[in-house]
Amino acid sequence: DFSMPIVDDANDFARIAAANAISDVYAMGGQPILAIAILGWPVDKLAPELAARVLDGARAVCAEAGITLAGGHSIDTPEPIFGLAVNGLVREANLKRNDTATPGCRLYLTKPLGVGILSTAQKKGLLTAEHTDLAPRQMRQLNRVGAALGAVPGVRAMTDVTGFGLLGHLGEVCAGSNVVAEIELDRVPILPEAIDYLRQGAVPGGTRRNWQSYGRTVRGYTLTSDHGGRLSPEEARDLLADPQTSGGLLVCVTPDADDTVARVFAEFGLQPQSFGVLRERRTADDAETLIYVR
Repeated sequence: DFSMPIVDDANDFARIAAANAISDVYAMGGQPILAIAILGWPVDKLAPELAARVLDGARAVCAEAGITLAGGHSIDTPEPIFGLAVNGLVREANLKRNDTATPGCRLYLTKPLGVGILSTAQKKGLLTAEHTDLAPRQMRQLNRVGAALGAVPGVRAMTDVTGFGLLGHLGEVCAGSNVVAEIELDRVPILPEAIDYLRQGAVPGGTRRNWQSYGRTVRGYTLTSDHGGRLSPEEARDLLADPQTSGGLLVCVTPDADDTVARVFAEFGLQPQSFGVLRERRTADDAETLIYVR
């Protein structure tokens, strides 16, 4: 996986891109073992010293993940591009997919939503100095808990939440698993600062495209939320469809595994709460609806 910069700092750019790429392995319950760098660099526009900072950032994240950055490939490009091709290992019994969830599973998200909004606020010059590192700090975090969750049989499905936003990736789980999700908006983890910037107009273009793609499969936006002092239906939509970079893991857990999963989360310093449940399709509305927001 690779991308163009969403932050100004070259080192942060690489750390975020590397964490995002490695996440694909963690999201399947695997352990990364090796990475190859993919670098596109505008050699006539940006100094090679900046490219060196990019590679330094990638090495730091790979070291944190306990893997080797074993070389890479580079090319002259009009804009900077960076990412990793990552190899990993997973026991077949521990392999997690996004189409194997079952009715009754409870839903957890390991990182709060809102980094797309904060990144857009940065581009628009709205972000205050105290919030400058808020999104990068979260995006740099590795989803290492995924490898441990792979060993829990009660984790029936797992995926990482990235460009399609929470609703998009949850919708893929529901469609692939032939279930319906009921989520409680007040329990979805959201960065409170993101709400403030959303109300200042910091809405990523990807949010609108996401909603156009899957909005017809979501119901419940007549309701408001107590997040940030009452969210309007439009604000709720823009948060739940906010495109994430290096987002958290969406974890589907059977009720009997809740305690085990809570212990695993705690080992990694995480305390997510369940924000919804999966159920069987049982009504006429369920034929066209994947997610109900309460």
